[in-house]
Amino acid sequence: MAYLLGVDTGGTYTDAVVLHEASDTVRATAKALTTRPDLSIGVGAAIDRVLADAHVTPSDIAMVSLSTTLATNALVEGHGGSVALIAIGFEEADLRRAGLNDAMGGDPVIALNGGHNHGGVEIAPLDLVALNTALEGLDPGVTAFAVAASFATRNPAHEVAVRDAIRGYSGKPVTCSHELSQGLGGPKRALTAVLNARLIGLIDGLISSCEAHLRARSIGARLMVVRGDGALISSDVAREKPIETILSGPAASVAGASWLTGENNALVSDIGGTTTDVCLLQDGCPQIDPRGARVGPFRTMVEAVAMRTTGLGGDSEVHITDGLNGGLHLGPRRLMPLSLAAVQFPELVHAALDRALAHDVPPADGGQLVIPVWKTMPQGLDARETTIAQRLAAGPLRLGEAVQTRNENPALGRLIKRGFVMLAGLTPSDAAHVLNLAQSWDKSAAIKAATLFARRRNGSGQRVAADPATLGQMIVDQLVAQTVDCLLQASFAQDGFADDPAALTQHALTRAGLNRHQGILQMQLSLGVPVVGLGASAATYYGAVGDRLGAQMVLPKHGEVANAIGAVVGQVRVSVTGSLVASDNGGFTAHLPDGPQHYDNQEVGLAALEAGLSAHVTAKAQAAGVDAPRVSVDRDIKQAKIADKHMFIEAILRVTASGRPRIATG
Repeated sequence: MAYLLGVDTGGTYTDAVVLHEASDTVRATAKALTTRPDLSIGVGAAIDRVLADAHVTPSDIAMVSLSTTLATNALVEGHGGSVALIAIGFEEADLRRAGLNDAMGGDPVIALNGGHNHGGVEIAPLDLVALNTALEGLDPGVTAFAVAASFATRNPAHEVAVRDAIRGYSGKPVTCSHELSQGLGGPKRALTAVLNARLIGLIDGLISSCEAHLRARSIGARLMVVRGDGALISSDVAREKPIETILSGPAASVAGASWLTGENNALVSDIGGTTTDVCLLQDGCPQIDPRGARVGPFRTMVEAVAMRTTGLGGDSEVHITDGLNGGLHLGPRRLMPLSLAAVQFPELVHAALDRALAHDVPPADGGQLVIPVWKTMPQGLDARETTIAQRLAAGPLRLGEAVQTRNENPALGRLIKRGFVMLAGLTPSDAAHVLNLAQSWDKSAAIKAATLFARRRNGSGQRVAADPATLGQMIVDQLVAQTVDCLLQASFAQDGFADDPAALTQHALTRAGLNRHQGILQMQLSLGVPVVGLGASAATYYGAVGDRLGAQMVLPKHGEVANAIGAVVGQVRVSVTGSLVASDNGGFTAHLPDGPQHYDNQEVGLAALEAGLSAHVTAKAQAAGVDAPRVSVDRDIKQAKIADKHMFIEAILRVTASGRPRIATG
């Protein structure tokens, strides 16, 4: 019998599920903590547990599929490797657009002469001498390179030449912007390439961990990875283009939600440890964002589900808001819950919390801890980063002990950004343990953390809460309130209101409708579609969310592993876009994946373009395991009418190959 193994690696948990391929039934599910820096421990534990519970042998596994929120979380939290951008043929003003400066975060930018025009014609020779000089002066801590050239989608020659030169010089991963998108927006393509380069090490580590454990268990099935639009790609493609896995976990969760509930029209809200992801399921399919995936502050050129991702989850940091009343706010940064930290480092965590509790005045660091997450002491650190790392060599420390001067705060931020350390502090997960809504981790550590936080003062000088239980309920109520806001913002945006969805959500009339105002005006605001709540903690929080919104809340069985289920029910889908344009010097230019080709006849050019694109996507789909891909072609022919005659301007073809990957039969 053939079984399908789905694995989803999130910020807090790694989930696994075994489905019986013939009957489409869930055979077993399992969860394990996501383990950093060695992801293989958590991945292996989840796989081993689900295989044991399903009572299947390794030879029974016909396909393995992986989804993950790690790429999404890394971009939301500003993590990832150090990269260098090679910008070819761009002006300095171009690089300030599309959020590139923020994305670079101080990493090096090498500007070179070169590039092409909209017709694919070279506008300046490529300056490889300047490239070699710049490479020699780069910091060795750069982990990957991003290459973007003007109009590279019309002619990729300069990007390819720079890629080959960098690989020959450094051997490090190189991302070319034309390989990620056929769109013409150069700065936005450059941003997408930068983010892709940042994620290579992270996603490669995850895939390697999964593959290593599959080999150790003698599972020889093909490994697929869920793309951000819900389609499946091979693990080799995911390694090369990890940016395509942003929103992979959310896309898988939407597919899982549809499979689990049978709902065709609903809002799907998936709460994880780091983010809450909201997507509209319409006619049984997730909506695709035509503008490209947006994650955190960045709008990319990656095709993905139209998902609103907010830094709100079970492990979100708890803040006291400004003002006299001093309410609470959650996120966007993820912390390790102190109740979880106490499971992993019981003596150190409890000792640190007890030292803080010995003083009635709450500590300046709020009782937060700094947790090292490296296997060996990281290399390439500056002096202040090294000092902090050496203090942490023996294990976790209170924040005030790890960082002892104000000048060391930026160094700690850099260590967090690069994934070498994590902060541990009070989170909604801890609040759930205080209130007996969860029992997975160390309740006593959660109570100590809540006691410390409750002693803090708001703007009026009053303690935030009288006791841990009161504070715990305040945190849970705040998570419910912010989740309601997430769903309202998604609904306002989907219904096409012109005003800012965040402003509409806070509008007095919106709040009155939620409160069911009854006066001369009788007001009620509710959602017109059900909400499917997914995630390990959805059952804890989402009942109150449905009540507040007047919505039907669907909490499906196995909803806590919907991502892993969605990972194995998808299809391979490969698309490519090309164009045929009228040339300035007569004839027609077809812009193919390998570069431009000139034709004298329009129909011949169109036929060559369609044939070239079809062959490209068919080969890609077959490489991903689809034996006989279905190929579809969308054509957009643009013409102008001049003196009662139609003049050809441009033809844009989008060719897609799709199908289920081959299932091994042992």
